[in-house]
Amino acid sequence: MTLKSFALAAAMGLLASTAWAETKIGMITTLSGGGAGLGIDVRDGFMLAIAQSGRDDIEVVIEDDQRKPDIAVQLTDKMIQSEKVDILTGIIWSNLAMAVVPAATAQGKFYLSPNAGPSALAGRGCHENYFNVAWQNDNLHEAAGAYANTVGHANSFILAPNYPAGKDALTGYKRFYEGELAGELYTELGQTDYAAEIAQIRASGADSVFFFLPGGMGISFLKQYADSGVDLPVIGPAFSFDQGILQAVGPAALGVVNTSQWNKDLDNPTNAAFVESFAAEYGRLPSLYASQGFDTANLLLSALEVADVSDADAFRDALRAANFDSTRGDFEFGPNHHPVQDIYAREVVQEGDVFTNRLIGVALTDRADAYAADCKM
Repeated sequence: MTLKSFALAAAMGLLASTAWAETKIGMITTLSGGGAGLGIDVRDGFMLAIAQSGRDDIEVVIEDDQRKPDIAVQLTDKMIQSEKVDILTGIIWSNLAMAVVPAATAQGKFYLSPNAGPSALAGRGCHENYFNVAWQNDNLHEAAGAYANTVGHANSFILAPNYPAGKDALTGYKRFYEGELAGELYTELGQTDYAAEIAQIRASGADSVFFFLPGGMGISFLKQYADSGVDLPVIGPAFSFDQGILQAVGPAALGVVNTSQWNKDLDNPTNAAFVESFAAEYGRLPSLYASQGFDTANLLLSALEVADVSDADAFRDALRAANFDSTRGDFEFGPNHHPVQDIYAREVVQEGDVFTNRLIGVALTDRADAYAADCKM
């Protein structure tokens, strides 16, 4: 059932009546400005799963955080105090997650993260009502470091923006990477001019470049890097090479290897159906973010099948069980409510007029995260 047909059926009273209690979900995500494509994809993947469920007892209230922590906090207060939501989700950026998640869980709300996974919330700052359905921030960067070893990179130059996810990125890469560092630097969040950084790379003697620059930052860097004439192999996480970003980058990204826990060619029935239905509904291929939104909604739906959110203990247990069909195939949570999963290496290719990724191998198998031991729940 498409979103349009779901809405029509609900309006005409054609959906089957159930004994389910009403559930209200608050989605705060980035829908405008830099990085809006990420939030739009999370929203669209999430809403596709809600529509496909056929349930008419779920209300989703959606707000734009504008990628501003103060706005996100204001919206959280509104969601909890005025909208009376039962569950919160949607945040893309780790600095916003750090501002919102502890406040939400302190008020007894469940928070399901479809993206941001800062280390502080995976270790000592973990909470029984916080579940991350995507990854812990370090994971894809750890896989990039592991991949760099397999292809013989021994002197990487590494860079990321100066915010929690950027720091987790470089920490993750260094955790698995066995070579030397030709340089390490943090850029400004939202930066678009990378001439100085590329000059440093050129002069560094590096044999490779690892970078984490999500959204528009990655588009700007890749285009400027391609134009610079610096001819060093690049490795990065999926965030800088995902479906929406690749169309803006174009040929400059071809051949780049990046790491992800998901790709459109993962061979399982749920993923195949998701890719087909998302493209049919929205007229574009799904991204990593869309898959995470879809999985987050289906996790939530699986828990609601067996417990009402008002029974917090039962609902929490149902979330932990993760009894849903994920686009990633098998899905399970570690003890700190973060996924344990394979992380893949992907290569940017061109299929017709579309730039996309294809799987080339597994970079890390059954990877949890480095902070679970610090989580006391």
